[in-house]
Amino acid sequence: MPVDGTLPERAREGLGTRPFAFYVHVPFCVTRCGYCDFNTYTATELGPGASRDSYADTAIAEVRMARRVLGDADLPVETVFVGGGTPTLLPAGDLGRVLDAIRDEFGLAANAEVTTEANPESVDEAYLARLREVGFTRVSYGMQSAREHVLAVLERSHTPGRIPQVVDWTRKAGFEHINLDLIYGTPGETDDDWKASLEAALAAEPDHVSAYALIVEEGTRLAAQVRRGELTAPDDDAMADRYLIADALLSAHGLHWYEISNWATGPDAVCRHNMLYWTGADWWGVGPGAHSHMGGTRWWNVKHPAAYAARLAEGRTPAHAREILDDDDRRIERIMLELRLSQGCPTDILNDKEVRQAIDDGLLEAAPYDQGRAVLTKRGRLLADALVRDLT
Repeated sequence: MPVDGTLPERAREGLGTRPFAFYVHVPFCVTRCGYCDFNTYTATELGPGASRDSYADTAIAEVRMARRVLGDADLPVETVFVGGGTPTLLPAGDLGRVLDAIRDEFGLAANAEVTTEANPESVDEAYLARLREVGFTRVSYGMQSAREHVLAVLERSHTPGRIPQVVDWTRKAGFEHINLDLIYGTPGETDDDWKASLEAALAAEPDHVSAYALIVEEGTRLAAQVRRGELTAPDDDAMADRYLIADALLSAHGLHWYEISNWATGPDAVCRHNMLYWTGADWWGVGPGAHSHMGGTRWWNVKHPAAYAARLAEGRTPAHAREILDDDDRRIERIMLELRLSQGCPTDILNDKEVRQAIDDGLLEAAPYDQGRAVLTKRGRLLADALVRDLT
């Protein structure tokens, strides 16, 4: 990656004709959950050269670098997503300052979606009021489960009763949209546990729910426990059953799938930021380990917060490396991402013989094929990864 972050000409072609977004990674956590392999750091892991107190200023320096790299192209930002880690460990005012920098350098589109992730125990009523005041429109809470023994296996620190309280505070603060993240397939979880978690989430009346199958990632404490036989690895058949339970319950309560792992009450509640990822838009990722994409060029930042801060302090790009996708790479990624959506992907980028076979196998809907779309059936959603391999 060039020291000044200069992008290849191909990445700059069409700037402003595609939607543009920012992702801001906040890499701090109070403790590390046993299942998590995200690029996060507790206070004892940070070491010298990085701190929560200075993080907002460092992130703002990258926002300003993004403006220099992208020149004077008109790029109003349609969505901003602050993820982590636990972004709400930073003061709401610091998150607001980063958002202000994005607004000052690029401008926000009318009705821009501005989201932060949050752990239920990391916010209170005053914090949420301030967060709304500085411009955030959406909060995504890591609920994961409503059963204490499941939360204990995941090493989550909040109690089940915390969710209805923080959702109520969030709604009173004036937030337009609230998402709850759930995880199914945790060792020791039963179907009844999973139903209870879904019912607890629905009782809080969010307008968006995300439900993800637990993945045992190498290098995590959970993987070590499974390897030693202390915990049982998630069972594929049980995972499929849990997914079907989720789809049935969420649909019955007026939340409908629009991406394999995401349900919303309607178009206004859909996570617009993630939709930009899934449909090939441009975004700049700020923060240690953050990934960016512009016009078929992808790059990623150095992972450690100290190395990230040092590079920006020296006026160098924090990017570690990049790749330039060729036309076939972009076609494959488009299939992988768009096929997961309820709208499907266009059939003209697929092999027609394979599409017809998938329809015969009950994995793709027959009717949308006539309109040039490949849309997953419910069975197809369960086998989407294998189907993508066949179609690419």
